[in-house]
Amino acid sequence: MNEYLTNGSIWTDTEGNVIHAHGGHIIFHNGTYYWYGENRTDNNYVSVYSSADLMNWRFENNVLTVSSKTASHRIRTNTMLTNEQGGKINIERPKVIYNKKSSKFIMWMHVENGVNYDLAACGIAISDTPTGNFTYLGCFNPYGYMSRDCTLFVDDDETAYFISSSRDNADMHVYRLTDDYLNIDKLVNKLWQGEYREAPAVVKKDGVYYMLSSYCTGWDPNQCKYASAPSIVGKWSTLSCVGDSTTYRTQPAFILQTETGNIYYYSDRWNGDDYDDSRYVILPLIINDNNAVHLDYQDTITIK
Repeated sequence: MNEYLTNGSIWTDTEGNVIHAHGGHIIFHNGTYYWYGENRTDNNYVSVYSSADLMNWRFENNVLTVSSKTASHRIRTNTMLTNEQGGKINIERPKVIYNKKSSKFIMWMHVENGVNYDLAACGIAISDTPTGNFTYLGCFNPYGYMSRDCTLFVDDDETAYFISSSRDNADMHVYRLTDDYLNIDKLVNKLWQGEYREAPAVVKKDGVYYMLSSYCTGWDPNQCKYASAPSIVGKWSTLSCVGDSTTYRTQPAFILQTETGNIYYYSDRWNGDDYDDSRYVILPLIINDNNAVHLDYQDTITIK
């Protein structure tokens, strides 16, 4: 049993296998945490792990693969899970949320064609259970816009938002989702025009929204920045730096607020030469009373 995690080391599940959950997302459901993320090994796209303590993770399933079931959607989508050459497409930054009205688990993700980055689409998948095989409903460009690095955020009133980089990553778009979380309802905000932000991650504390994001430097790490707002659809502050000049050689994946109220920055330490050898770094995210965000490095972490 893990009493602490060593940042930047190889993390394994309870069976001793390497954890593949890059660019991922954690949800808490019925007393269990579920960690979803990219798994590019073999014919896999997305895997899920479960944990009671956020320290020890059990592999549950490869929930999205090249052979996953597909289904038509009420909107026009591309449901191909392989490209025209027969190769794998790119599924990146999968995020999962639970819809209380439908009792469904909804996954949104960034989709590319596996050949180039011209598609710039968002994709949707759905499941009855957190660890079950997800059905892929296809990908599309919201209102015709490009959509790349992305995240999901569910507010206190169960309104969900999909946030993604647009216009070749120059702008960040905030979309309100429909009540079933299966479509875009409205584009409610366009943020930081021309500042080229990606890898968004959002948390809400004491009624204030905070978003972290990175600059666009490919696999190479850069300075993470944050902004805050009293309303997700309103005016956001200008961007401010957090962490060091490379954010401790990481890029944001998501922000987790645990059931105890502690807030953690989950990130990837990418290896551009060997993607499957990319590592994870988790750090406490401290938000002061003046809305300032602080991120300090530590070699080991115990999640509480």
